[in-house]
Amino acid sequence: MMKKSITSLMICALAGVSPAAMAQQNAGDSVMLHVSGHRLSVGGYGETGFSRNFYSDHVSRYSQPEEHKDDPSHGKFDIPHAVIYLGYDFGKGWTMGTEIEFEHGGNGLAYEKEDEEGGEWEQEVEKGGEVELEQFWLQKRFSQAANIRAGHIVVPVGLNNAHHEPLNFFTVYRPEGENTILPSTWHQTGVSFWGRYRKVRYEAQLLAALNADQFTNTGWIHKGHKSPLEYDVANKYGMAARVDYYVMPGLRMGLSGYYGHTIGNTYPAEKNGLSTTYKGRLAVGAVDLTFNRNNWIVRGQADYGYLGDADQLKYMYNRKNSKSPFKHSAFVSGNAYAVGIEAGYDVFSQMARMRADGKKLYVFGRFESYNPYASDTKGVSYDYTAVKRMAAGINYHPMPEIAVKAEYSHRFLKNTYNDEPAVNIGVAYEGFFF
Repeated sequence: MMKKSITSLMICALAGVSPAAMAQQNAGDSVMLHVSGHRLSVGGYGETGFSRNFYSDHVSRYSQPEEHKDDPSHGKFDIPHAVIYLGYDFGKGWTMGTEIEFEHGGNGLAYEKEDEEGGEWEQEVEKGGEVELEQFWLQKRFSQAANIRAGHIVVPVGLNNAHHEPLNFFTVYRPEGENTILPSTWHQTGVSFWGRYRKVRYEAQLLAALNADQFTNTGWIHKGHKSPLEYDVANKYGMAARVDYYVMPGLRMGLSGYYGHTIGNTYPAEKNGLSTTYKGRLAVGAVDLTFNRNNWIVRGQADYGYLGDADQLKYMYNRKNSKSPFKHSAFVSGNAYAVGIEAGYDVFSQMARMRADGKKLYVFGRFESYNPYASDTKGVSYDYTAVKRMAAGINYHPMPEIAVKAEYSHRFLKNTYNDEPAVNIGVAYEGFFF
């Protein structure tokens, strides 16, 4: 049975303090929670969603918006994420953690319509298919302040990556802004040093660099951590870091970032050519906070990124072999941003019977603004990438590990294009079974 929520278990295992003292924990820590002397930990999370989108899904809805103003609505059922945690404590400070994720209920190949390539249908093969090993690491704990983790790890840049379990956001799907411009969940093979000293948790990582071959105009670096090969190419390296400050009970503030060279981190490594001339320097900075107190939950984040030599990518990779999985058909922006804030109040806190039963009902609102193509490249503009999105709805918790979510959302695009309203309903859980 699920005896405690993931957050509570992490607090007990990692810090030994009350839940109110720590507003939110890093997602990379949630895999390995050894409580009550158990050596084996088994848990996970999952989410199912239903959407009805009241706008066109035609490939030319942005290039010819007037023709698709009155197109019919469309709907979908989906299982965005279903995750299994397995962890083991070997003793003497040595632990192992894994996270296996099933995305969209699939396990291999899928057909996708590529809007960036004129609506062409392609059979996509991602590394590991739609079953991904998001974490697989060994860790040595020297003290609460010093831990070394090596293997496949979560890269905690931004609020969504550091806290991506479904009870850590109100919306049915992961926050749209960060999920658009950054890898999500961002996971790579590397080495991490992390620890906690008093009110501060800190982490520094050395990773294989992201691959500029995978960057796009509508997703910026979102696909940069994926590899169509059996391994991650590491001709170049990247560094990620995060600091969380637990200001007071219920309030956490975070700062995170990434830096690395992204051009030339591909196979085979070129002796000559443009990839030896340009570096594709990538820098991402993010700030975020979580407030969980007095029956309120407030979460906010702001992310900004810079990509050097972005104007070279379209020309560089269009000259590659036609059978290569890397082909840029559009320009990539030198800058991207995502800003978002959400707030919810537990109305059941004012009802004695509901409060006594441990039930919660959050009424929430969310606003975000994002653009993966925030700067024109070579004078080319994709204005439809600038999005402002509002959402409002409820999260009902019959028990701490389960949430039933419902929301109305509305994407506001520039006047040239049609706005995109939608209704989303979902259920989610997270917890430990053993």
